[in-house]
Amino acid sequence: MTKIPGKESDVPDPQSPWDEISPGLWMGGHVWSDPAGEPRPVVVADEFDLVISLFTRSGHGPGPGTEHLVAEMPDSVLTAGQLHTVRGLARAASRALDAGRTILVRCHSGYNRSGLVVAQCLVERGLAPAEAIALIRRRRSPWALHNAVFTAYLAAGLDASAQLTELDPLR
Repeated sequence: MTKIPGKESDVPDPQSPWDEISPGLWMGGHVWSDPAGEPRPVVVADEFDLVISLFTRSGHGPGPGTEHLVAEMPDSVLTAGQLHTVRGLARAASRALDAGRTILVRCHSGYNRSGLVVAQCLVERGLAPAEAIALIRRRRSPWALHNAVFTAYLAAGLDASAQLTELDPLR
């Protein structure tokens, strides 16, 4: 188990580098644990047509011929601007799927930030938020989207969540 600042210590590393959530739409991270429980780095080369990274680490790819969208953000409360970015990335993923491309959405472990973008993409494509979350948890891990703030954003809708965030006088 890899310790991540702010991450609950009882959350295990994923058991695979990435998993296909729906045809052509993959979700993953930068680390996974092999069958012996050893943490392993995830390096993307040219397996995907588009990689969307919400966390980056030098040397983890993707390769030079792969389109790469980067929008680093925390695995915590997001600003209105970050929520708008999530929506834009989800739409970019949906357009890429419509064009027959394969997409990897990744963050550190491939649970929360990537899950938020993938779930929003699925919502944009017609799934209800609860269905999108359940699908991600079945296909990636029961630990996917364990960030309750992110599931609340999805339930309320990203646009409404962004509007409410903009009203927060403490921000």
